[in-house]
Amino acid sequence: MCGRYVIAFGPETLVHGFSATRVVPFPQRWNVAPQSQVPVIRETPEGERVAELMRWGLVPPWAKTESIGHKLNNARAEGMADKPSFRQAVRRRRCIVPASGFFEWQPTAQGGAKQPWYISPKGEPCFAFAGLFEAWRPPTSTDDSAWVLTCCIVTTGANALMAPIHDRMPVILAREHWSAWLDRSQQDPAALLPLMQGLPLGAMQAWPVARTVNRGTAEGVGLIEPAAASAG
Repeated sequence: MCGRYVIAFGPETLVHGFSATRVVPFPQRWNVAPQSQVPVIRETPEGERVAELMRWGLVPPWAKTESIGHKLNNARAEGMADKPSFRQAVRRRRCIVPASGFFEWQPTAQGGAKQPWYISPKGEPCFAFAGLFEAWRPPTSTDDSAWVLTCCIVTTGANALMAPIHDRMPVILAREHWSAWLDRSQQDPAALLPLMQGLPLGAMQAWPVARTVNRGTAEGVGLIEPAAASAG
């Protein structure tokens, strides 16, 4: 799963790192939670790669209310192409959710409070999470200004680095697969499977952090410092 992540970069990273031609401004954040507005990379029908703000928590176009988005922060890669909430987005509305890193919580041997870990890329400013997006507006509305863009993060089983921490993790796209994932003309879910193999283990790193991050209101770069060096 993925329940918290970090945006410790600016719009210029999306221009230079992801070749986005249009980027909506956004703030840096070290404790991004579901229902936040987050920067997302998508491809327009004209083939332009743009970065827009979307609310984290997918609302399918057939939903009667936005509340379903509180339950759809993540989409399990296994079987997502057959699930009503995701099957149209899998085929036509894939995106990339850039992240400096993400948090996960590890059960402790004593059975007490879980230990938070921070997982980040080595040698790169961002992970590229595989994502899905949708545009929704209230069924009774005909107002174009009422459209809401929402997204979710695709998850998969843990790799060897993550397995001791948690059994799930985001699908992290290798750079050479970004264009194919965003390609709107590719609508065969089976063709997407090779794109979701993740990164080599040496491209990721992880360390425990202070439990300060457990507070949804906590912010700041100190949240990602190794626990031994953190005052929290």
